[in-house]
Amino acid sequence: MRIDVLTTFPELFSPDPPAALAVSIPGRARRAGLVQINATDIRAYATDKHQKTDDRPFGGGPGMVMLCQPLWDAVNAVEAADTTPAKRILLTPQGTPLTQPLVEALAKEPRLLLIAGHYEGIDERVIERLAPLEISVGDYVLSGGELAAVVLIDALIRLLPGALGDEGSNQADSFSPATPEGLRLLDCPHYTRPREWMGVSVPDVLLGGDHAKVDAWRLDQKLARTARRRPDLLSRPMDPFP
Repeated sequence: MRIDVLTTFPELFSPDPPAALAVSIPGRARRAGLVQINATDIRAYATDKHQKTDDRPFGGGPGMVMLCQPLWDAVNAVEAADTTPAKRILLTPQGTPLTQPLVEALAKEPRLLLIAGHYEGIDERVIERLAPLEISVGDYVLSGGELAAVVLIDALIRLLPGALGDEGSNQADSFSPATPEGLRLLDCPHYTRPREWMGVSVPDVLLGGDHAKVDAWRLDQKLARTARRRPDLLSRPMDPFP
């Protein structure tokens, strides 16, 4: 998979530590060639000597707004660097909520182009012309789309074949896989050594060696935990594009 990120802070996507996508699972996946992440500085496409990418909003008000032309030129230049068509994504709090089914759908794309805006926002005219899929990582506001892009990329990499030590481990995560009814549950509790810690023992069913009973216990725990913490997940399937 190829992921291009357009940003005014390309150093956040460096392949070298301590950048977030240079360590742990993302770092190993990059070194193994499972994913190629290219960060492009939108400032390189600014038309003035100060490499300006923003200006004050028409109508007044606080903050700055990203200019149309530098972003438009950056998108076109980056997309032309590879013949594989890129799916455009804009990270914005106004977008479709990011969910595991949406991550799974995007993980099947050969190439993504992520636009990480900054400041108060992006001129609406260039958003309309680019027509990206708009994605939100939650009902809150970050300083820019860069950290949201990191979250999305990390979630995507976990689903790439060869990225995890155990290929089945991502199938036991919260929200995946779906039950036969199409529901996605929270994960069950997990335990490791020692068998007893601060007076609390590991549940006996996990020590008996009966895998069928263990599977049944884990499903019961998933259902109970989901009912307590996220009952909304039990009432509807989770679609990629709600």
